[in-house]
Amino acid sequence: MEYHNPVLLKETVDGLAVRPDGIYVDVTFGGGGHSREILNRLGANGRLFAFDQDSDALKNAIDDERFTLIHENFRYIKRFLRFHGVKEVDGILADFGVSSHQFDVAERGFSTRFEANLDMRMNQKNELSAFHVVNEYSEEDLKKVLLQYGELRAAPAMARAIVEQRDVSPIVTSEQLKQVLNKFLSPRHANKILAQIYQAIRIEVNQEIEVLKEFLLQTPDILKVGGRLSFISYHSLEDRLVKRFIRNGMFEGEPERDMFGNFEVPLKKVNGLLVPSAKEIKMNNRARSAKLRVAEKI
Repeated sequence: MEYHNPVLLKETVDGLAVRPDGIYVDVTFGGGGHSREILNRLGANGRLFAFDQDSDALKNAIDDERFTLIHENFRYIKRFLRFHGVKEVDGILADFGVSSHQFDVAERGFSTRFEANLDMRMNQKNELSAFHVVNEYSEEDLKKVLLQYGELRAAPAMARAIVEQRDVSPIVTSEQLKQVLNKFLSPRHANKILAQIYQAIRIEVNQEIEVLKEFLLQTPDILKVGGRLSFISYHSLEDRLVKRFIRNGMFEGEPERDMFGNFEVPLKKVNGLLVPSAKEIKMNNRARSAKLRVAEKI
């Protein structure tokens, strides 16, 4: 099964400062590239847990007694680590977004490159698909999705066009959706706008923002003092949440201050923002929008 090399592989695992006897979690297993690199740095007594809700990823499970693959969404990280007898870990790695495999398998419906049924489910057992969002959401809800998650200024008009078309016949395939929204795809920016439309629908289908928030809120409880988070984001909505959470321990407002006037926060950032080199982007186009942030529990 073809999975590309992970983005920022060395930098992301370096961010964890792996201890040979530590316990680590890779919450976005995918092709297993990051997990294999973590295992390479662990000793005989180290342990690695990985999460992936996509059944396709299970075929990449690593045969290593130090490794456990959990077939679940990482929003349930605390629950399933407890199930395995783990209350605290030394580090958590996440490579958010869609895997290269999911993009490259046409029938999954993630990529603008292929003609496919509207799907976009990361967990293929979920009932909500892109078809349901496009054909069953109200015009107002469609507008919100396209505006919030795609940051598309033409969202109201796009939502109206979708509703008008589906009143005539259902929009079943990616090509049909593209035709409906074709008038909004200016020749110079067609691919970018289409990618924003797909991103918006995909985020809604997979509840990506809610999942990310739920997950982030659990991480300080799971991390040992001195433990590390090493997270890659691919769009501004994700990166903004990660950045705010590392800085404030919350997504909105400011944390409380202690008696000396200092903010009481659970994490501190390690180094600054890291992005891929021009060489890596040339080798793997998916890396172009990647942003790596590392934090440590204090």
